[in-house]
Amino acid sequence: MSEFLTIGEPIALFGSEEVDKSLKDARHFQKFLAGAEVNVAVGVSRLGHSSEYITQVGKDPFGEFIIDQLHENQIGTDYISESADFWTAFQLKDRVSEGDPSIFYFRKGSAAAHFDQSVLDKIDFSEVKMAHLSGIFPAISPEAQKAFRYLISLLEKNKVRTTFDPNLRPQLWASQAEMVATINGLASHAEIVLPGINEG
Repeated sequence: MSEFLTIGEPIALFGSEEVDKSLKDARHFQKFLAGAEVNVAVGVSRLGHSSEYITQVGKDPFGEFIIDQLHENQIGTDYISESADFWTAFQLKDRVSEGDPSIFYFRKGSAAAHFDQSVLDKIDFSEVKMAHLSGIFPAISPEAQKAFRYLISLLEKNKVRTTFDPNLRPQLWASQAEMVATINGLASHAEIVLPGINEG
C-alpha cells in the first residue's frame, strides 16, 4: 500500500558521455532510468512518501535494470507486469554544450504499449492520497490509452486526488487535432493540471 501512484512507460536511457558529438559518432554512453512519470515517483520517494509505479516491461535486461533502479529508489513494483513477447523501450541522447540534445527512441510496440489493464484491478487504493498522470502513456498505443482511461475511472471511484501533466509528445500522435482533443479530455478529469507555458 502506498500514498502515491503513477502509471507510465519507463525507459532505459543511454546518454552520451562525449560532448557535442552526434549520436552517430558517439561511442561511449552511460545507462540511466528515464521516463517522465518515473521521475515524479523518484521525487516523491525522496521526499519520504511511499510510492508505486504501474507499468509493463519486457522480460529482458532493460526490464530487469528498470525494476532494480525502482527498488534502489524505494519505489514499489507490485503493479509491474513482465512480458516475454514485447521488449522494454530504450532511447539514445547526445550531450551538448548548448541548446537541446538530440534524442532517438526505440519504443514503438514496446511492452508498455501492450499494457494489460487487468493489473489495475489489483490496486489497493486504501492508502493512496495522490495519483500523477501524464499525457505520454495514453499516446503510446490504443491499449495504453484504454488502460489509462480505466485507471482514471478507478481513481475517481476511490476519490483519489489526481494531477495531470500534458507532457505533449506530438510525434506519438496521429495528428495535432487528435492530440489536443484527447489531452484536453483527459486533463478534465484531474483536479490539478500542470502544463508548461507552450503546452498551455
